[in-house]
Amino acid sequence: MSQPSATPSEHLPQLGSELLFQISLELDYSGVQNIGAIPAGGRTVVPVSGGHFEGPRLRGQVLPGADWVLWRPDGAMLIDVRLALRTDDGATIAVVYTGLAYGKTEGAMTQFRNRQAVPDTDIYIRTAPRFETSDPRYDWLNRVLAVGHGYRNAEASGYRVFEIL
Repeated sequence: MSQPSATPSEHLPQLGSELLFQISLELDYSGVQNIGAIPAGGRTVVPVSGGHFEGPRLRGQVLPGADWVLWRPDGAMLIDVRLALRTDDGATIAVVYTGLAYGKTEGAMTQFRNRQAVPDTDIYIRTAPRFETSDPRYDWLNRVLAVGHGYRNAEASGYRVFEIL
């Protein structure tokens, strides 16, 4: 009896990705809740008041939610967001994503915390969104593994979200 191979099959394809949508978030800084210093770092809850998203297979509005930010002692930021999307054709999709942001250059996270534009080359923002919906038109999202590449510019904060193929 032969032993199973510990290496992947040569037929296993490389991971690919496809753009699901780009999302722009409206953050309500007037409603920020500063929880303060907790054992893991500094906790802040930032309300998401709305926004919009658009991609090849879905588009619509961002419904209210929140980002439970954790500022770690090493200066990195842990992202923990729950919100809902309403598609232009009336479907509601729950979105939960966690992620990580850190500055690649001196001062990048200070700019980020001060709500200033940060060049993509100076900051790393990545998330792992999961989707849930009961709408049969978007049932395929319940089985999507996705990653997001975040940005902050002078106009908005948001992500380009990709389905991992």
